[in-house]
Amino acid sequence: MDSLLSANIVDITVENFQEVILQGSMEKVVVVDFWADWCEPCKDLMPILEKLANEYANELILAKVDCDAQQQIAAQFGVRNLPTVMIVQQGQPVDGFAGVQPESAIRELLSKYLPSPEDAFLAEASELVSQGDYQGAFSAAKQAYEANPNNIDARYLLADCFIETGSLDAAKGLLADIKLADQDNRYQVLNGKIELAEQAAESPEIKALQAQVDAEPDNLQAKVDLAVQLQQANKADEALALLFSVLQKDLNFGEAKKTMLDMINALPDGEPTKSAYRRKVYSLLY
Repeated sequence: MDSLLSANIVDITVENFQEVILQGSMEKVVVVDFWADWCEPCKDLMPILEKLANEYANELILAKVDCDAQQQIAAQFGVRNLPTVMIVQQGQPVDGFAGVQPESAIRELLSKYLPSPEDAFLAEASELVSQGDYQGAFSAAKQAYEANPNNIDARYLLADCFIETGSLDAAKGLLADIKLADQDNRYQVLNGKIELAEQAAESPEIKALQAQVDAEPDNLQAKVDLAVQLQQANKADEALALLFSVLQKDLNFGEAKKTMLDMINALPDGEPTKSAYRRKVYSLLY
């Protein structure tokens, strides 16, 4: 089968029918295009199907049936009009259309059967989250969300990664845009996580340090101490803002620079806060 399907666009005959359409559809989506040389609409449709076949080379087989030469196959499928397109999965026709359709309509039809671009990223991120590795999961979750911002699973997963890596404001922004119909149990769980993180930032120790910073705005050590506590309470944005204000006053104050770089490096790759503060620190250094 590999030699037949290497180009994933195959002319169907009685000899390869079973191998390409029946066996092939066990692993991939098979789009069967019934055409004839005298059919002008067929010639309009075929370039669209070939373009999609090339685009989804790993997921789709385009099986072309010349109905003049392969009347037995056309009769087996009950084809009455040309062009006719059928989608075959697991050896069975599951969908299709007759006549020429615009590319957008064909894409919409195929999207029900082809994997979405975000699926692989979602699977990778979900696996890492199940292992508790939110930092590792962040990049894949972000790629899934960017591939399809309307995918509710990607939005929830990215929000969870934001919470666990200390970017509560970014998580709130993602959750705020979720429509009421999509607010399932995950919505409640993640909002609960945000509340817990914010309560942790209201600990007596943090309150005392905040009061000290308010009372002594020039006490740089108090700001560093507060930043460390805030970071531990998943308030990375606030912690970095404080440390940056310290470095602006005194670039070489105590452990402030090392602490800030460690905090930046602890953020997941692709996190907007990471690149933003990295640029800010470099602007001070150079």
